[in-house]
Amino acid sequence: MVVFLGALGLAGVGCGDEGPASSTGTTNEPHACAADAPPSRTASCVVAFEPGDDAGFGADRFPEVIYGEPLGNGTTSGGLDVLSLGRGGSIVLGFGGNAIVDGEGPDFVVFENPFFVSDDPNNVYAELAEVSVSADGETWHVFPCAEDTKPPAGCAGYAPVFANGDLGVSSLDPSVSGGDVFDLAELGVEEARFVRIRDLQGIGAAPSAGFDLDAIAVLHPKVP
Repeated sequence: MVVFLGALGLAGVGCGDEGPASSTGTTNEPHACAADAPPSRTASCVVAFEPGDDAGFGADRFPEVIYGEPLGNGTTSGGLDVLSLGRGGSIVLGFGGNAIVDGEGPDFVVFENPFFVSDDPNNVYAELAEVSVSADGETWHVFPCAEDTKPPAGCAGYAPVFANGDLGVSSLDPSVSGGDVFDLAELGVEEARFVRIRDLQGIGAAPSAGFDLDAIAVLHPKVP
């Protein structure tokens, strides 16, 4: 099932109007994140959400649960301010009228809720996802995810999250924020308006199976 802002009665919440749905269940144009919407440095609009099996956690707070600053719990336990994508689920997010641009070092951070099992940094409870970016919502560039390596380079969902808006730990400082960082230069991309997250492993039980998205933060924004 594909869920759009309009289907949830949320069209226009910081996003602008939704575009028409195609027969395949995806929007023809990414109007859910209109170019003239207020720019943001954290995710602030949803183009499409396709929950996989055994999703549901966080749905009662969607979409606000994935907007703004993350609420990380560090290495000892996973944060609960998340949306579970379900097995193989995916979501496409934008930043209002803003875009990610290629700068020096990492350009954006994806925050999930991994943690160290028994406080062992070599034993991470991780629900990995593939990350893609797009400038227009149609052509996508995928970060290769080496999910069978440790750490799994190019994947989201492995690095514990310390950023926490309630505690004043900023998501915009990767030296303290935790989370998984991504650099557009690795893909030869100069600018991206949209980020797609797709669960890879389907770990966990209902209603929290799959990747648990907390937030996305832009380190190098087109509009500061």
